[in-house]
Amino acid sequence: MRRLAEVKPEDAPARSRELLTDIITRRGSVGPMVSTMAHSPALLQGYLEFSRAMKRAKLPRALGEKISLAAQEWIGCDFCLQAHAAAGRAAGLTDNDIALARQAMSTDARETALISAALRILAEPSSLSDEDVIQLRSHGWSDRVIVEVVGLVTLNLLTGAFNLVAGLEPETEDHSGDIAQLGAS
Repeated sequence: MRRLAEVKPEDAPARSRELLTDIITRRGSVGPMVSTMAHSPALLQGYLEFSRAMKRAKLPRALGEKISLAAQEWIGCDFCLQAHAAAGRAAGLTDNDIALARQAMSTDARETALISAALRILAEPSSLSDEDVIQLRSHGWSDRVIVEVVGLVTLNLLTGAFNLVAGLEPETEDHSGDIAQLGAS
């Protein structure tokens, strides 16, 4: 059940209005998450900038979607799961890849190690040890990728938690446009 209402650009605070108008001008519309975030110009701007910055991550898009699927499965945001499944398919993931990612697994052992670490970063970051980082490096993951996983997990926590608090739920149509629109500012 929706708890927070979407904000129309004309009813949004001034900075949110600017941000929404810019997105609508470039993309034609905004998704329900972004229009609901518009209640807070600070949150909306922070989300848009963080999302845009994370698009420059070194992680391959398909792997980033696998991490996002695992994170959202743990967080419990069905709205995000639907959006990331659609974005994953657009990035070349199969239904099997998506099902495995939701279980924090991959057919690639290197990816499984990274996805598992991402879930630990989300659920219990203090549990990661020097040995865990060494193990990730032994799988060929660079410090840059490890750091970017922290950013991706944080972005997923923000969106998943926001959508759960706002009461955003999946609809019958897919929300892949949300993922594409939200970071494209």
